[in-house]
Amino acid sequence: MPELPEVETVRRGLSPAMEGARIARAQVNRPDLRWPFPPDMSARLTGTRVERLRRRSKYILADLDTGESLLIHLGMSGRMLISGDPLGIFAHEHPAAEKHDHVVFDMDNGARITFNDPRRFGAMDLMPTATADLHPLLAKIGPEPLGNQFSENHLIGALRGRNMPVKSALLDQKIVAGLGNIYVCEALFRAGISPMRKAGRIAEKRVARLVPIIRDVLSEAIEAGGSSLRDFRQADGELGYFQHRFGVYGREGLKCRTEGCEGSVKRIVQSGRSSFFCGQCQR
Repeated sequence: MPELPEVETVRRGLSPAMEGARIARAQVNRPDLRWPFPPDMSARLTGTRVERLRRRSKYILADLDTGESLLIHLGMSGRMLISGDPLGIFAHEHPAAEKHDHVVFDMDNGARITFNDPRRFGAMDLMPTATADLHPLLAKIGPEPLGNQFSENHLIGALRGRNMPVKSALLDQKIVAGLGNIYVCEALFRAGISPMRKAGRIAEKRVARLVPIIRDVLSEAIEAGGSSLRDFRQADGELGYFQHRFGVYGREGLKCRTEGCEGSVKRIVQSGRSSFFCGQCQR
């Protein structure tokens, strides 16, 4: 499932084609994805102007001039692809429709945005912009890791006294928004912290160091266009390439990339997810 860098990469790719443009036609080709689409979704979107395209955690939000916001979740295999805008930034011709093109937005600037989702774990919803943060999918999400509210004091306080492994704590969206398995593994590797360490037993100085490390990992991943492991594509159809910089994720049995370390990357399963780490570097 795409994590924060992948979703932010898609948002940035969509922005030139959607922000400030009107949805000339919204085509909805099925009644649902993971959940049913909102009532009259096609009619409520057709003719609306996209005032702003933003991200909250792993969700994209399109604020419309009608006072509603469109929430988009990519799920496991969802892709939003752009074709045919008059400036020649994207593909010049619209591709032929595919089986899993579930929602299509034809913009008044000539661009077409196609939401393709073979596994149908994605989602879309409409809600009032003024109360978007109260939506059930957003209401309990913690601070954005690239924002000012995600501070050393916040993370120290959030982990204090917790008996769960630090890996599980950082995956808790109530503690920090948008982090997933890949980037938690990479951040803990850079911080030298074992994913098995109890969150509440890590020294405050080490927890504080995690904050800039998490930000650096996410920022580097965004600049690299995210990580393409299976289904993820950028809005222009290109692959991300941060996977080539992984320190530990997916590298089980390979030599640790820390200079001077003779250890190798190990894999364990925590809460049904693979954790990759170096047993020598991470304590």
